[in-house]
Amino acid sequence: MSVPKTIKAITLAAGKASVQSIPTPPLRPSYLLIKVHSVALNPSDWKHIAWSRGAEPFSIVGCDFAGEVVQIGDEVTKSFSVGDKVFGCAHGSNSSEGYDGIFAEYAAVKGDTTMKLPNNISFEDASTIGLGAITVGQGLFQKNKGLGLESPGEGNANGEWILIYGGSTATGTLGIQFAKLAGYNVITTASPHNHELVKSRGADAVFDYKDPSSASKIREFTSNKLRYAWDANGDDASAKYCAEALSSEAGGHYGTIGLNKPVRDDIKTTGTIMYTVFGESFSMFIGKDFPASKADFEFGKQWFNLTEKLVAEGKVVAHPAKVGNGGLEGVLQGLDDMKNGKVSGQKLVYNL
Repeated sequence: MSVPKTIKAITLAAGKASVQSIPTPPLRPSYLLIKVHSVALNPSDWKHIAWSRGAEPFSIVGCDFAGEVVQIGDEVTKSFSVGDKVFGCAHGSNSSEGYDGIFAEYAAVKGDTTMKLPNNISFEDASTIGLGAITVGQGLFQKNKGLGLESPGEGNANGEWILIYGGSTATGTLGIQFAKLAGYNVITTASPHNHELVKSRGADAVFDYKDPSSASKIREFTSNKLRYAWDANGDDASAKYCAEALSSEAGGHYGTIGLNKPVRDDIKTTGTIMYTVFGESFSMFIGKDFPASKADFEFGKQWFNLTEKLVAEGKVVAHPAKVGNGGLEGVLQGLDDMKNGKVSGQKLVYNL
C-alpha cells in the first residue's frame, strides 16, 4: 500500500493548534502506521492545546482513533496484517515525541496496545473507546496503581457498591460497564437528561450532581458503607463530592484521573495518567517527568486485549457518537465546542 510523503494533520506549535502539512510519520520498530478513518475528541485534547507547547517543531494533537494498518514495525509482537481494521488510542500532543498524535490522515500508533476492529462495530463508534477504556482499566483495576478492584472474570465482587462520578462522560459510561462486568453495584452521577443513558449502561442508581445534598444522599443510600469512589471528572468540586459520599469511617479509597491531592486524611487517594501504558518516558505540562514503565505497558497490552474481546462479544458498547462534518477543520471547531461546554452525553467524532 503506497504511503504519501506528506500529510495533513492538526499540530500544536507555540501554544496554538492548526491544520498543517507535515512529513508522514516515520515507522518506528514497535509501531504501526495506519490510515486514519475516524477520530474522537476528548477533553484532554483541548486542555493540551491550552496548556502545553508540545514538542519542537510540532506535536500532532489527538488520542482516539479507528483506521487501517498500512505498515507494521519489526518489533510489534501482536499479530497484524496490512489492511487490518484497528482502533485504540495514542499519546496526543506528546511533548517528548511529536509524531505520536492521531488527528492526521496517517498516524503512528503503538502496535501491541492497538486493538483489532470487530465486525459488530463501525469505525465511528470504535474510535470513541480507546482512551476511555484504558483510563478505566488503570483507574479501577490495575493493581498498585488505581483502586485495584477485581477485574472482569477475576473473581466475585459480591455486589459491593462503587461510586463512579461523571457517569455520562465517555469514560464514565465505560467505567460503569466494566465495573458491572466485574460484579460491582454502580452508583453514578449525571444531569437528569443523561440519567437514561447511564442506566442503559448498567448503573444501579444515579444522582444529580447539581443537587447540593446528593453526596449525603449517596452516603445514606449506601448505609454509610461506600468504600470506593472513582472520579472520571478529576476537578476539585468532584473530588470534594466523592469525599462527602464515601463512608465517614476510615479506610475508603478515592481514585481519579490525573494527580489530585488527597481529599481526606482518612482515605487513600490514587490518580492515574494513562499515557504510561505505552511503555515510554515522557514529560507533561504539569511539570512532571514520567519514566518508562514496563509494568504499565504489560497491563496496557492485557487490558486492551480484554477490551477488544468484550467489544467483539457485545458486552462493552461505545458511548453515543455525534459524527461531525469538515474533517480536520471540523475537529478544530469540535475542540472549541468542548472547551465551551457545548457537549454532553455524546462524544464528538469526525471522519478524515
